[in-house]
Amino acid sequence: MFLFGCAQAASGQTGGWTDAREFGPFVCRSEFPLAEVQPLLEELGQLQADLVETLRILPAEERVEVYLFRGKATYKQFLAAHFPKVGYRRALYIKDGGPGMVMAYRNPEFGNDLRHECTHALLHAVLPVVPLWLDEGLAKYFEVPRASRAYGHPYLSTLQWTVRLVGLSSVEDLEKKSSVSEMGAPDYRAAWAWVHFLLHGSAEGRAELVRFVADLRSGVSVGDFSSRLRRRIPAVDRYIATHFRTWKPHPDARFGRAGQDSRSSDFLLWQ
Repeated sequence: MFLFGCAQAASGQTGGWTDAREFGPFVCRSEFPLAEVQPLLEELGQLQADLVETLRILPAEERVEVYLFRGKATYKQFLAAHFPKVGYRRALYIKDGGPGMVMAYRNPEFGNDLRHECTHALLHAVLPVVPLWLDEGLAKYFEVPRASRAYGHPYLSTLQWTVRLVGLSSVEDLEKKSSVSEMGAPDYRAAWAWVHFLLHGSAEGRAELVRFVADLRSGVSVGDFSSRLRRRIPAVDRYIATHFRTWKPHPDARFGRAGQDSRSSDFLLWQ
């Protein structure tokens, strides 16, 4: 989840933290020793490289400030002191003029929360604007460990039944959502599903996504992604349904650096 809010209040604050470290584009301050979450920090350090490889974007040049809290109580105190107008969420990405900020507290979903919000931060560090559905879909895709992105996301089994029973929201439907307050759980699942399909189910869709992101970066008039995608793949709704009905790992599946199955071309059923 990302919000644009009054981020400058806490930006640059250095006191009162147990540990601090820089890794990749992140400057991290923590209420607990960062050695306790070293594997997660290493994942975050690799996250930017994965985004660069997947979307063909440039790496972020601006730093992202990360604030980690030992529990919910001190996290809520921090929000109340520095962001009193921001409603409570378990983790936050905030940007307004200064460096982007990510805040999260330790809980059973801590790793997913941190990867999710850091994905938002890295995207907005290099792109002047990101459509909401794509922003959330990419954050959902990258929130799980890289080995789980293609086949292990918790949404996958739900989506396979959703596609069979009721169908999937179209990109056009998702493009109508202009605020996170309009995004319900089915919208997050659908946004993830379209990103998964574009990255793993369609060479044409992946190419259009890369071009779309490049146009966002350059600031040209991009138009709706849905229109661009349907020009490329007119029957895209049928193909995404087939993608999720048939998507399952083979015993010999191997994963590339960004977690993409090396056999993905086998699933380009319309070529």
